[in-house]
Amino acid sequence: MKKLRNYSLFVCCLMLFAAKTNAQKVNSFTVQQAVDYARQNSVQVKNALLDIAIQKQTNRDITSIALPQINGTGSVTDYLEIPTTLLPGEIVGQPAGTFVPVKFGTKWTSSAGISLSQLIFDGQVFIALKARNGTIDLQETIRQITEENIKANIHKIYYQLVLSKTQINLLDANIERLQKLNHDVTVMYENGFTEKVDIDKLTVQIANLQTEKLKAQNMIKNGYAGLKLLMGMPVKDSLVLTDSLSDDQIRESVLESSQYKYNDRSEYRAMELTNMLNGLNVRRYKLGQIPTFSLVGNYNVQAQRSKFDFFGKGDWFRTTYIGLQMHVPIFNGFAIKARTQKARLELQKTRNETAVLEISIDKEVEDARNNFVTAIATMDFQKKNMVLAENVYDQTKKKYEIGTGSSSEINTAQLDLKTAQTNYINALYEAVVAKVDFLKATGKL
Repeated sequence: MKKLRNYSLFVCCLMLFAAKTNAQKVNSFTVQQAVDYARQNSVQVKNALLDIAIQKQTNRDITSIALPQINGTGSVTDYLEIPTTLLPGEIVGQPAGTFVPVKFGTKWTSSAGISLSQLIFDGQVFIALKARNGTIDLQETIRQITEENIKANIHKIYYQLVLSKTQINLLDANIERLQKLNHDVTVMYENGFTEKVDIDKLTVQIANLQTEKLKAQNMIKNGYAGLKLLMGMPVKDSLVLTDSLSDDQIRESVLESSQYKYNDRSEYRAMELTNMLNGLNVRRYKLGQIPTFSLVGNYNVQAQRSKFDFFGKGDWFRTTYIGLQMHVPIFNGFAIKARTQKARLELQKTRNETAVLEISIDKEVEDARNNFVTAIATMDFQKKNMVLAENVYDQTKKKYEIGTGSSSEINTAQLDLKTAQTNYINALYEAVVAKVDFLKATGKL
């Protein structure tokens, strides 16, 4: 019995340890902390960083061409049949035009050597070396574009979830308001001042609001899951949003800093780098038409034996040389000309795309500014409308309670209030989206 108790205690300890190990990790984040978390954990950002690392290794591969190239060789040959050489017959007194077969050499031959080459001048390689920093900068800019897109989406989803708290609070307030009204109407019905249908209408409205709340809560759960996915956070972890949102926060210091430069946008900087690299590509093909020079050297030893005893006594014969090699392109079927022209056309294409991007940025900023101004005005209007709808509902309720109003009036007032609240929440979110889009368009997000 004692063993059984000890075993049960051991199992309980294991279960408690497992529960502690698998416990959810609670993360309380501001919107900036959520963005910082995504920078560290988002798969898209990780892949962008890997692209930078890959480009660095590619650059090292290019750099290796300009460094000394050293190679070693070694061979052992067993001549099963020694090669035959034909000598003129006159050497041994035979008639002219005849040949005497003679075998020269030994059955076994071995050689070992080392060779070195150093590129002195190659225009294409030097241009490729010059482009190394530009390729890294381009990959780094692409990473920034990825981060900015994730940051914009995180801001939108984060504040949508923050506003969802207000939405739930308004639904709770409406449910509480209708439940109180339902209680009052029930009392009036019991005293003969109203009809049973008025109670039924309120019951239906309360059920509709409770259903809407359930749907809203489900959408909020899905929204949190989507935000975690965007951030690279495990879905099982808990996420708490600590930032709040108000009208003043949305409108503050946005249009005051509306001045912008094209270079503030990562997309534009990436296009400039692409133009620079395409320009170097044109130069690379042009320099491919001039000679290249390399320094070469070789050291080689060779031994010949009648049997396999290279590690014993015997001579090894050395061959050593150094030299300068020149490669002159004379005619390659117009390949270089075609490549140069292709590179020029690609450069012209990216220049055209840069010009279009400038126009696109101007339009994007103008549209974002107009949308933000309109969203702020709509938000203010809907807030006033919501306050007015609350006042109308309160006055209609008082009239109904003293018997001077009808049930249809209070139902209409309740519906108008709910519509006004929904419109205000939507206007708040549209204003947040407009602000994020404007900051992103001006490169200040």
